[in-house]
Amino acid sequence: MRIQLTARQKRDQAAFRAFVEAEIVPYAAQFDQEERLPAEIIGKLTAAGYLGALLPETVGGLGMEMITFGLLHEEVGRGCSSVRSLLTVHSMVAYAILRWGSREQKACWLPKLGRGEVIAAFGLSEPAVGSDAKSIQTTAVQQDDGYVLTGQKRWITGGQIAGLFLIFAQCAGKATAFLVERERQGLRTEPIRGLLGTRGSMLAEVHLDHCWVPAGNRLGGVGFGFTAVALSALDVGRYSVACGCVGIGRACLEASLQYSNQRQQFGVYLKDHQLIQQMITNMITNVRAATLLCYEAGYLKETNSSRAAQAVLVAKYFASTMATQAANDAVQIHGANGCSREYPVQRYLRDAKIMEIIEGSTQIQQLLIAGGAY
Repeated sequence: MRIQLTARQKRDQAAFRAFVEAEIVPYAAQFDQEERLPAEIIGKLTAAGYLGALLPETVGGLGMEMITFGLLHEEVGRGCSSVRSLLTVHSMVAYAILRWGSREQKACWLPKLGRGEVIAAFGLSEPAVGSDAKSIQTTAVQQDDGYVLTGQKRWITGGQIAGLFLIFAQCAGKATAFLVERERQGLRTEPIRGLLGTRGSMLAEVHLDHCWVPAGNRLGGVGFGFTAVALSALDVGRYSVACGCVGIGRACLEASLQYSNQRQQFGVYLKDHQLIQQMITNMITNVRAATLLCYEAGYLKETNSSRAAQAVLVAKYFASTMATQAANDAVQIHGANGCSREYPVQRYLRDAKIMEIIEGSTQIQQLLIAGGAY
């Protein structure tokens, strides 16, 4: 496995960083405070092609290989976790259709998703169902050459603006996936606000009140919803989150280096205090370790290795816990200023904590990683 990035990957990484510095970093605090992503930033993501990162060029995508995809999400995560979250779920749905969709579904949706004409949302979590995702309570009943969906989804990233929802429901007692357009009668959304972190990710509750969809909207076979469609999409999501956590860690390190180089206490700069040096050292070491774990996971995913899923779990587990610790130390280094919204480290801490919960909590990752070792 290559540990060093290729020349092209380095060029792409530099381009991603330039985009984030110009279009995301200056506005990230605004996204957080207003709890929304304005149309302008989504338009810029669309223009850059990032919404179609994983899709082939033939349908308007960029056809990125996995390590480059990870670099994109690392850089966007360094700038704003809310923007990265939207990219994540959109990519998850696009990937699910690319892998499991019928010819008609691919022809209809992939160009729209790749060009950013439609934003997609991933509808798995429910008010009473989080980690135990296979126990979803939303139902799908066959009727009139289609299915009637009834239930409620919660914590749906991008749900406030999505035009297409990938909904998971129990069909004859088997988890099954469906593509549901926003304009379908019986589907409505309610914004979720006041979150701890990723406040700009525009979460929503999705209510399905006898929402009929044609049989052609079923994605994959009956019973394939969780074991095939959801798990493959979640693997992409976990990888994206892991890389985004590396971005959070880097942001914390950069902010801490800058602050400790400027702030004086007891007549010396913070950088000269040994306990500050200890926290900086831990950040540097853990960010580098998380970076390598993500590179390994991306390489194994790109080569379709049987070890890829386990590598993604390890990367997501380590990177998310690393981000939380790095953000906690960054706030500590900043002292009272770290608790002020004038400094971004308080946002990094709030966002990092969310990363330990989404796409499989830290505890679920531990169970899955240990379970796969036997």
